[in-house]
Amino acid sequence: MLLIPFLIGIVFILIHFFASVLVPRDQLKQVKWFSFSGGLAVSYIFIYLLPTLHKQQAAIQEPYRQLTMESEIYFVGLLGVVLFVGIQIVIQQNYISHTSTFWSVIVFYAFYNALVSYSVLSFEVSAIQALFYCVAIGPHFMAVAHDMWRKFPVEYNKYGRYILAVGIVAGWIVALTTELTPLFKSIVFSLVSGAMIYTVFKHELPSEKDTHFPTFLISVIIYSAITITLKFVFEW
Repeated sequence: MLLIPFLIGIVFILIHFFASVLVPRDQLKQVKWFSFSGGLAVSYIFIYLLPTLHKQQAAIQEPYRQLTMESEIYFVGLLGVVLFVGIQIVIQQNYISHTSTFWSVIVFYAFYNALVSYSVLSFEVSAIQALFYCVAIGPHFMAVAHDMWRKFPVEYNKYGRYILAVGIVAGWIVALTTELTPLFKSIVFSLVSGAMIYTVFKHELPSEKDTHFPTFLISVIIYSAITITLKFVFEW
């Protein structure tokens, strides 16, 4: 069904367009918002992402299954972390100017957006799963976009949000027009998962002094309960 992937893509694009507006500017509300979104992101990782990596590993088919040691998919996820950290270090250490740094970061994140978009939209999903992905990954995109807007406000509003949106569209087009092997899909999903795990714990999860713990706890409990229920009912 093309309508559901299309709607997911539109939601992701709108998040990048309006990230600077969607996140509250009042300090207390902002702390609560990032505590809430951090709770969602952490719950998504432990309740959905890691179990899905396990399923991807177990689903490797012949003839590749003969070569597996029950850890290859996790190793690809580790490579995602290493790649993400390495590229960010290279960008920071090769600082030339504010503008060159912006373009390096925005191109990198546009590619990351394309991979995330492909990973989500390459699988056939129901309306419930579509809503689940929007709630889980939407705040992740919002946190990344808001962080870039905060560091590069003028450049982000003028160029950045459109380039990030192009990344979403590129991943969406590849997902809908290209039929790749299940193994390749698993590799892309694992690579993105590693990068996402790093991003969540490095940038999305607030520090202790900036965390509104009741909001964080409520977010974790509600999202975890909903995810576990949906997984049980729909056998995800």
